[in-house]
Amino acid sequence: MSAPPALPALIAAARGAMAHAHAPYSRFAVGAAVELTDGSIVTGSNFENASYGLSLCAETVALASVNAQGRMADVTTIVVSGGAMDATDRSIIVTPCGRCRQVMNEVEQMAGRELAIYCVAPVGDAIQEHRVADLLPHAFGPADLGFGPERTAKS
Repeated sequence: MSAPPALPALIAAARGAMAHAHAPYSRFAVGAAVELTDGSIVTGSNFENASYGLSLCAETVALASVNAQGRMADVTTIVVSGGAMDATDRSIIVTPCGRCRQVMNEVEQMAGRELAIYCVAPVGDAIQEHRVADLLPHAFGPADLGFGPERTAKS
């Protein structure tokens, strides 16, 4: 995959979304930015709940917002940035949790295209590029239930 031209704007949007994180319990802020086929960007930040289990991740917040607009099939790129709010080293990269990886798999299968996933540090130039299949190998998704594009066997 080659980096999309909008990657700097997506990184800035994900980092900006971190500022809106509601993370009073973990003090771990995450921001996500999703690019759509028309170049528009949708962001999300994590939203914790005192019961912990009802908390929402930034990636799922952003992708749910995309879905609420009826644009899930238009997702092309996802950028994630996050870290401890009081961290002295802000150059550490975090990757999506397992639930978010499953949600990304769902979006990728329904969109019918491979998504580019970029994980970036809250500050600096540290960046990792991932594919959903690398983050969640042997994933179960819509194709396994007969929805969306057919899954092809990998050699």
